[in-house]
Amino acid sequence: MKPFHLLAIAALSLFNPAARAEKPINTTLFGVAIKGFDPVAYFVEGKPRQGASNFTLEWQGATWRFANAQHRDAFKATPEQFAPQFGGYCAWAVSQNYTASTDPENAWKIVNGKLYLNYNREIQKKWELDVPGNIAKAEANWPKLLKK
Repeated sequence: MKPFHLLAIAALSLFNPAARAEKPINTTLFGVAIKGFDPVAYFVEGKPRQGASNFTLEWQGATWRFANAQHRDAFKATPEQFAPQFGGYCAWAVSQNYTASTDPENAWKIVNGKLYLNYNREIQKKWELDVPGNIAKAEANWPKLLKK
């Protein structure tokens, strides 16, 4: 195969989500998880709250922001308790065996003590038609999406 063809195939694979493994945490271009929202606030305050750049923590290759030191310290003690499921990717998308970004301000839900994010409210309505079934499908798909 000619070098040009190899370069073309390599370049196309960068744009084909099925050809690459997902990062374990969905981040912005600057490496910030869940678009800078405080993951602890959903549980403690019952609503999304933007984190601050002076209250951060590195976990699983991402920068997590928090509204205050108490939230940061709670996350540091038990990050799995507060981090969104499926690395903060859209729960509906993962249930359909692909990944998508999320709207952590408007499309979120806590189910059985776990935080789930969706692409937007419209997609969340689809996800909510069968929450247990969609969670089960997403849990089965998630390891495969990380290994692609």
